[in-house]
Amino acid sequence: MSGIVPRDRRAERNAATRAEILSAAWDLARANGLTALAMRDLGAKVGMRAQSLYVYFPSKHAIYDAMFAASNRELLARFTGLPSAVDPVADLRALARTFLQFCVEDPVRYQLLFQRTIRGFVPSPESYAPAIDVLERSGGALRACGISDSRAVDAWTAIISGLAAQQAANEPGGDRWLRLVDDVTDMYLAHYAAIRAKKASR
Repeated sequence: MSGIVPRDRRAERNAATRAEILSAAWDLARANGLTALAMRDLGAKVGMRAQSLYVYFPSKHAIYDAMFAASNRELLARFTGLPSAVDPVADLRALARTFLQFCVEDPVRYQLLFQRTIRGFVPSPESYAPAIDVLERSGGALRACGISDSRAVDAWTAIISGLAAQQAANEPGGDRWLRLVDDVTDMYLAHYAAIRAKKASR
């Protein structure tokens, strides 16, 4: 027996076509906006009839779902690729900077992941799984800094997401709010350290 695994060429062609469709969908969404994505335009861009797209994606929301999954996998890969520092505060700062940079470098991707731009779109559990891993990575960095209370975690999410929203809305391509990440991280940690100290002294 040779041990050679035969290639599944049909599956390879299917995957390549799906990737081409998704790439074209991103191009159109970035040019015209997420909600303006139309199957007719998408079909024309990849050289097929709109009806033929449904062979690869059962609906337009399925295309959004695949885009959502790929984006979260990219964010998770960036988090995973960060070097681990000796100082957990430095790790938290690096995680926050990475998240913010990811958000502001592609406004359309940011809208898809973090704003309810598309009416009726709900990510599938499979597509949302990498997002859960991203949240767990952030939670681990917070726990390393002594933050485990759910209210404190929610506050962190609101603060960092707020910086991203301000940067994206008010100075695209700039760094006015991005440069605040270390200051905001220090203020946040100092606030909750004071709360813990107050509770411990009672």
